[in-house]
Amino acid sequence: MTSQAPLALYVHWPFCLRKCPYCDYNSHVREHVAQEEWKNALIREFQYYRNFNHNQPITSIFFGGGTPSLMPMATLAAFLDTVATTGAGIAATAEITLEANPSFLPEHFFRDLRTTGVNRVSIGVQALNDKDLQFLGRDHSAAQALKAIETVAHHFDRYSFDLIFGRPLQTLEQWDAELTHALATGVQHLSLYQLSIEEGTAFYTKAQRGEIILPPEDTLAEMYLLNKQRCAAEGLEQYEISSYAKQGEECRHNLHYWHYHDYMGVGAGAHGRVSLDGIKTATAQARLPETWLNLVQTQGHGTVTFTALDRQTQLEELLILGLRVRTGIAKETFERVAGKLISDYFPAATLDDLIQKDLLVVDEAGIRATEAGLLVLNYIEQCLIF
Repeated sequence: MTSQAPLALYVHWPFCLRKCPYCDYNSHVREHVAQEEWKNALIREFQYYRNFNHNQPITSIFFGGGTPSLMPMATLAAFLDTVATTGAGIAATAEITLEANPSFLPEHFFRDLRTTGVNRVSIGVQALNDKDLQFLGRDHSAAQALKAIETVAHHFDRYSFDLIFGRPLQTLEQWDAELTHALATGVQHLSLYQLSIEEGTAFYTKAQRGEIILPPEDTLAEMYLLNKQRCAAEGLEQYEISSYAKQGEECRHNLHYWHYHDYMGVGAGAHGRVSLDGIKTATAQARLPETWLNLVQTQGHGTVTFTALDRQTQLEELLILGLRVRTGIAKETFERVAGKLISDYFPAATLDDLIQKDLLVVDEAGIRATEAGLLVLNYIEQCLIF
């Protein structure tokens, strides 16, 4: 009997033309990429992992980075052809997303992309004014970003773009105007991320020297609440802490992560959560592209760690991921991972305190954060993870 358990695939393309100063993702700048070798290596590593779940159709695929829009169309098409013809293949309703940078896109990029099987695009816009785009280290202008949005909408029914708020000196009024501009494009999915200063980035060094000062916490909270208000007015409901979409336009791949289903991670620096011999296992690939490529060519995959996850670790991951979603964690999912009822797992005093503070709801549907709880999710997690 063929298993129909949801299964996703994440593919990491680690190359960028330059490193953005806020980015702590696994991205690398290289003057030359051996494209044929990389195509073959991505396919080979996918085939290695497909051996563990060949009876499960893949329900979503996400090409992230780095800058996946730098990947040659021939590589993308060959990879997706392999996925479609290996094991149970790709589900007929699968969502296949590729992240694209508005910079350096050939004129017919989106038209050609559609022919590969990709059916959803996520555009890294980040800002809609040139001054802030320059500050963020982006190579595109606001005009280029808006042109990319217009063009992708012509070729794809499903697309999204990202914006970053909480930039230095940004006021609530400025962000409101930018958000209004973004929503006027008619986009059906927006990802709105608060700027964070991550260790190891160029921004972190500047912040340590006092050269970057973010808006005060009260202003950031007002921006977050404004996101919900302005998006809802245009029919984009918040379904995750940073994600807003019209009904049916939610990113199914990201929901797959947040609902804690299995996914394969392929490519340099990719991570995965796969069931090996019935045990949920965390996989991590070599981060350095050259190391990953050599490992795949010599052993068939670039994985450097396989970590069997005990029940407590799985539950902690489920809480961190699942509480980000407005609908929270389903009762059945929690019980499957924890092996206990919600009321039996957590101390009654802890749950009662969070419920009385109107931060948490526990009912027949499961466990979820309230509107107020989403604002202090880190606090809730600290209370629940012990």
